[in-house]
Amino acid sequence: MAENFLIKQEAYLEAGIHIGTKLKTVDMRNFIYRMRNDGLFVLDLRKIDERIRLAGKMLAQYAPEEIMVVASRTYSGNAAAVFSQQTGIRVYQGRFIPGVLTNSNRDDFIEPKLLLICDPKGEHQAIIEAGNMGIPTIGLCDTDNTTSNIDWVVPCNNKGRRALALIFYLFTREFLMGKGKIASYDEFTVPLASFEAEQPEEGASAPAQVGGEESVEAAAAAQAAPAESPAEEAAPSEPEAKEETASEEKPKAKKHKKGDEAEE
Repeated sequence: MAENFLIKQEAYLEAGIHIGTKLKTVDMRNFIYRMRNDGLFVLDLRKIDERIRLAGKMLAQYAPEEIMVVASRTYSGNAAAVFSQQTGIRVYQGRFIPGVLTNSNRDDFIEPKLLLICDPKGEHQAIIEAGNMGIPTIGLCDTDNTTSNIDWVVPCNNKGRRALALIFYLFTREFLMGKGKIASYDEFTVPLASFEAEQPEEGASAPAQVGGEESVEAAAAAQAAPAESPAEEAAPSEPEAKEETASEEKPKAKKHKKGDEAEE
């Protein structure tokens, strides 16, 4: 089934999009393929591809001005900025300020119809506010994330520079295809490299790297063992994962909109 992937499996593997963390939550168990010898959990490549594809179709159902991306980390912010340039979709970068989605008295109040979250931990406030306002949410979720109030989970390495660049590259291409801006993938000429953030200077602090996860996981992805072959990574999930009930498999019904809530 490799020919049905959005991009060559090698591109996924080289980006480390499937390399998770050493932690897993019950919510993400259904998306995990196995645990490596070094303790890192590996996500199911087929489910990653399937959910990126469907997320792209969901995005294309909305006008650019109706969508907002929340990207609090450096790497996600850079990739999302290029996505915004190509699609016209708004990106909220940096720390999410409480009340942006719920307090209509704020100058920066926004009323999107669809929210894309890049880091459920760091952007938890945005998820809460979207839930309160009945805004459907797509979330890029790693093995250590919970998926409460996220309507469509995209399992992935949501901390790595190359992984995030590839995700937004594919989102951009699928959105433009869905909108009829391009007729085929051959017409999409934006280079993948443009979605990647510049490497931090040596000795410089990198706020986006929580506990060194970004650098550690990027290195782990680059040095994937032979067992991380395309054939293995594309294999179906282990039986244990299949038995897990995945409440997030289908988008939740849109909630009724509550009144504006003032927040400090």
